[in-house]
Amino acid sequence: MTSRNLSRTIFAIGLSTALLVGSLPSAVGLQSQPSSQSAAQQTSRQAAQTPSNKAQPSATEQKNEARRRPLSSNEDPRLVGKRKINSGIFAKMSGSLESEVRLGRQLAAEVDRQAKFIDDPVITEYVNRVGQNLVLHSDAKVPFTIKVIDSDEVNAFALPGGFFYVNKGLILAADNEAELAGVMAHEIAHVAARHSMEQLAKARLAEIGLIAGIFLGIPPIAYDVANIGLGLGFLKFSRGAEEEADRLGAQYLWAAGYDPNGLATMFEKLAAKDKKKPGTISRLFSTHPPSAERLQEVRELVARFPEREEYIVNTSEFQRVKARLLRLSNARASTAGDLGDKEGSGRPTLKRRQPTTDDG
Repeated sequence: MTSRNLSRTIFAIGLSTALLVGSLPSAVGLQSQPSSQSAAQQTSRQAAQTPSNKAQPSATEQKNEARRRPLSSNEDPRLVGKRKINSGIFAKMSGSLESEVRLGRQLAAEVDRQAKFIDDPVITEYVNRVGQNLVLHSDAKVPFTIKVIDSDEVNAFALPGGFFYVNKGLILAADNEAELAGVMAHEIAHVAARHSMEQLAKARLAEIGLIAGIFLGIPPIAYDVANIGLGLGFLKFSRGAEEEADRLGAQYLWAAGYDPNGLATMFEKLAAKDKKKPGTISRLFSTHPPSAERLQEVRELVARFPEREEYIVNTSEFQRVKARLLRLSNARASTAGDLGDKEGSGRPTLKRRQPTTDDG
């Protein structure tokens, strides 16, 4: 089966379930206004007394100030697994974990019928071990089932309930284990935050609105557009959900011992790859491509993380698995000679903490 057919299958799952929708308009807060003219005059006088030539903080000072800002509970990687990361109104409407697993199992069964999988035990065991280690150091409350799809398309996606699929193309696109783990951590974060189930709750409200529209005389064409929206909602998350997955994914990398910058570097690489050769990145995976602002926010968050003495960047096992995939795919790479195990000890490549002046 081709990658295009698999993508169509996933799209068909979204349409057939008619469960998920992109987002609903958020409530707009009311801002209090000055109660009297005297208050406005006082504000004007205060503004007039403020020196207009006050020196503005430089970009470096602003950056250092942001780094000194304390971490909230949803930003602190030391609190992973000890907090409730999703407590909004839609999260409360998302149903039980058991219902999430049932839904995910139904969707996964359709993917399993259509996809072609890598059955090499060395490769599948390695990818599963990397993923399960990240799940262990995450906020996820459901067990994960991880499979490797035999497709050159750069893609990874996690269905509700922890049914996680990694394409062969994603492994080959990564240069080290931290980059592969970064994308996997991002997808695990979507499940941990129950983003798909939030979409389901929004879809239920949308369906109620459609039913109510029947009694209000809304033209049938409006229902067609809305149903299309329900199907497409399964294929992408809102920008806010993607940003939350970025933040959580970086924390899961840190908690598992990886260089948390691996998430940003991998997304940068994928964006450049898709720009150079459009179509190499899955449409499902690139519905919300990481913008420069998102990548910068990840880096600024990582800069506020507690320092570790060292981070795992790469392992010789990742290089062996990548070389094994290349051989299985009969692929040729200009760096094929560099993919072998050059580290006889098998020790991981580490990124050590840079000493500061306070370290003496």
